[in-house]
Amino acid sequence: MAAIQGIDYLPPRVTISQALELYKKVAKIKSSIGKLNSDLEHSVVNAQLIQMLSLKESVQSTRIEGTQVTFADMIEEATKKNKSNEVVEVNNYMEALSEGIELIKNGMPISSRLIKNLHKILMGKNTRGTTSSSGEYRSIQNFIGPTDKLEDAVYIPVGANEIGDYMSNLEYYINSERHRSFEKDINDDNDILLDETSDPLIKTAIMHAQFESIHPFLDGNGRMGRILIVLNSMQDGLIDKPVFFVSEELEKERIRYYNLLNGVRGNKPDWYSWITFFLDASQRMVENMLDKLDSITNLASTGLGVIDNNRNVINRIWLTTFNKPYVTVSEVAEMLNIAVSTSRNGLNKLVELKLIDVDNSKRKNKVYVNYDLLRLL
Repeated sequence: MAAIQGIDYLPPRVTISQALELYKKVAKIKSSIGKLNSDLEHSVVNAQLIQMLSLKESVQSTRIEGTQVTFADMIEEATKKNKSNEVVEVNNYMEALSEGIELIKNGMPISSRLIKNLHKILMGKNTRGTTSSSGEYRSIQNFIGPTDKLEDAVYIPVGANEIGDYMSNLEYYINSERHRSFEKDINDDNDILLDETSDPLIKTAIMHAQFESIHPFLDGNGRMGRILIVLNSMQDGLIDKPVFFVSEELEKERIRYYNLLNGVRGNKPDWYSWITFFLDASQRMVENMLDKLDSITNLASTGLGVIDNNRNVINRIWLTTFNKPYVTVSEVAEMLNIAVSTSRNGLNKLVELKLIDVDNSKRKNKVYVNYDLLRLL
């Protein structure tokens, strides 16, 4: 079977009836996102939960690319000096994600400049794949397939000399600015273009698939494309906090994910099936996050009730374990800017109250663990 080649410029085309179905899904998801925004705003573990969810997203996104590292591995290795290459790769992802979030918060639009900067971080030290050209669009042809042989390719992206034009088309689309490349003839009265004024959820789905199809880098395109999902959801005001993490749902159906991405390529792109899949994954993600947020908020509040102490320090130490479920005395002291003795006494009190556990096999640098939080995550 011959490889699919190339893609069309945005915006994509669907039928009017398909567009109506997509917008019905959008309305349902928007309702759930509204509740998530409200719950996050009023949760006692707001910042801590976002930090943990960012770590989980980083793990799931790299797992799609074939790493075997787990969320538990990341937590356990957090206190080690010499980390495995896979853990470093996840940390690179998380660093790129965090940097992107800060840039968007500070008003930088999604552009080639931002994308290249983040890709350089993503493809940093000890990362699998081609790192010599990190932060630069490819200058040679690449392809996607099960082997490193062109004859086995399932998709051949646009040529290196076309990347600039395709990325310009994508940038204008993402930033809701009209561009001459958007002009398309509609010969069928039943068709409609999902143009730059489309709903942010639909545009995020389209943006991700188009970026993956352009495949502008020699390596790291999948991870970079999933970071852009989070950044675009923030830039478009889809959600108040940087928590639009769909990678876990995509990883659960990895084969379908790749098949549907491939479906938007070539001469007969099927955008409806891809957008439907992305919206369904987003709905499941938001519902799961609402359940987790509710459970984690209850755990934190219950713990504060068990502590039953008006001393602000021990309450802060308890909530700190929601930021770092595996933590040492010195880490808590540094994070809260308190004395080491105060940190040790507080953590040991939480152990005594059976809120956390401690590794008593160590005499120094004991690790304290919030297992109840880890189970919920």
